[in-house]
Amino acid sequence: MSQTRVLALVGSLRSASINRQLAEAAAQTAPEGVEITIYEGIGDIPFYNEDIDVPGSVPAQATALREAVAAADGLLLFVPEYNGSIPAALKNAIDWASRPYGAGSLKGKPAAVVSASISQNAAKWSHGDTVKVLGVAGASVVEGAHLHFGVIGQRFAETHPRNDAEALTELAATVHELVQAAQESVNA
Repeated sequence: MSQTRVLALVGSLRSASINRQLAEAAAQTAPEGVEITIYEGIGDIPFYNEDIDVPGSVPAQATALREAVAAADGLLLFVPEYNGSIPAALKNAIDWASRPYGAGSLKGKPAAVVSASISQNAAKWSHGDTVKVLGVAGASVVEGAHLHFGVIGQRFAETHPRNDAEALTELAATVHELVQAAQESVNA
């Protein structure tokens, strides 16, 4: 079997964010034959605007994102919660990847969502919004691959998630579910 490629999109732009650390830990759990790449540059993509989404005008950053999504077999999104919803940078990335409407690189792509926040709510509002947006945008949301982390400021205050055995086990299960869906999609 060929390599399964998973693209991780992190909604927090902060370099030391725990959501990014969770993405790093998830990449560590990838089994043999699976490569998880964390996408860099979400914050550099201009806000979606149909006036610039025309041949010859699409920003290079948006084209790079579309190409990375198209090359991936599955998407793994790491979502913090900003004011009770999805971060703008991540929503913008989804918007660019969903275009052109009905034929964007996101169409039919298996996707899973990991949410994490400092609250006990575990970013479940943001998680729900992200799942909804992915579905409307045409992704194939893998319900069994969802994961929530709450009170991350306390849980991961002293240690990176890659050193938390329970977090690694949960992330590995999520990666497994997503990879299984991605492989079924490729073989369909």
